[in-house]
Amino acid sequence: MLKAKHKTGLVFFPAFDWAISPTHPEREERLLYTQDQVFEEGILDIDGVIEIKPDLVTIRDVQRVHFCVPDPWAVMTESHFISAGGAKTIGMAVAEGKVEKGFALVRPPGHHACRVVHGARGFCNVNIEAIMIEYLRRAYGIDKVAIVDTDCHHGDGSQDIYWHDPDTLFISIHQDGRTLYPGTGFVNDMGGPNAVGTTVNIPLPPHTGDEGFLHVIKDVVLPILEDFQPDLVVNSAGQDNHYSDPITNMNFSARGYAELTAMLRADIAVLEGGYSIEGALPYVNAGIILAMAGLDYSNVREPDYDPQKMRQDQNLSARIREIGSLVLENWRNRRLNSAHMRINKDCGRRRRRIFYDTDNIFETQEETIIVCDNCPGALRIDSSSDAGNRILAVHIPAKACDNCRRQGLQWYEQADMERFGQAFLQDRQADEFKEKRP
Repeated sequence: MLKAKHKTGLVFFPAFDWAISPTHPEREERLLYTQDQVFEEGILDIDGVIEIKPDLVTIRDVQRVHFCVPDPWAVMTESHFISAGGAKTIGMAVAEGKVEKGFALVRPPGHHACRVVHGARGFCNVNIEAIMIEYLRRAYGIDKVAIVDTDCHHGDGSQDIYWHDPDTLFISIHQDGRTLYPGTGFVNDMGGPNAVGTTVNIPLPPHTGDEGFLHVIKDVVLPILEDFQPDLVVNSAGQDNHYSDPITNMNFSARGYAELTAMLRADIAVLEGGYSIEGALPYVNAGIILAMAGLDYSNVREPDYDPQKMRQDQNLSARIREIGSLVLENWRNRRLNSAHMRINKDCGRRRRRIFYDTDNIFETQEETIIVCDNCPGALRIDSSSDAGNRILAVHIPAKACDNCRRQGLQWYEQADMERFGQAFLQDRQADEFKEKRP
């Protein structure tokens, strides 16, 4: 009988009651074919691979991460509470030592959901990885976390949530934003003034194959992780880099995904995108599970896989190596880059326009972060949408210094409620969430 080298827990949640439309690629069949493959291959019969049933997240779990407008009930369905709960359940099992590795095969996904949520973007309403991570930090005292996002689309929501957090390393490996939604995630996007360098973007050209992805993991991502020394590594395991995916332009294979997983050695994987429902997901997910468990994945292969057809052009390989060199240079020079950023007196301010493509909402944000030498800084967000909502959102980080804490409390207490329909205070130091209305 096969025995897993690493005891691995799996959570399945296909979300039968949630779909954008019956024929949309983000629908329950995404995981039903994977479940069938796992059962048919007898993966759950392997000693050390176990299924765990998901629990729900609480409103409090959501509010550690998000400012939901007007409230979580307006932007979440029951499926979102269970999907995020599946990630939380796997995180708890790993943190408590019940399993060594965990994979949450759940939907709806989450990595396009930003700190402020007015609706759905890129099929995402709330950020299920961030909700899991912030629960684990609060419940188990986990400090430094690395997120490696291998979805084909840039994880702009996760980047937004951790843009100002020096204790969270966010690495996104994705198809170049000039060629794919959401059009973000460039090499010089490195984080806010108190966290320069802990956002790492690796935009790859269309048609990147196994060679390119595995080079980036081995020669770029792993050295950065070694420097950062995280307590926990989370893989946002999007599978839409696959050569058969209908909405992307990459050439990654199921075997390549398994090799990436084995090299990365993440503690937790959480499913994100991937829309080749029959041609890719059953094989990719089987490969990821076997690799996490430390089992042989050499026989994982799609029926139509042709290695010659998927061979990566050498000019493309040279371009990928060049991108990797730029990323490593930014990482090595992060302190110098931080000093250069802080020369600009307005470096603590950002004005952004955010489009919620799924719900057709435009949001305008004016963001202010306290540039601080002692902590991640208090954060103030003035957010309004063309749906008619305007809010003030104040975030006090868990490691806030006394000055930044006082500033955050003052912003909230002195909010002009003639201008804002709601004011929110996310006090991570006290683990409290407050709200007031006119």
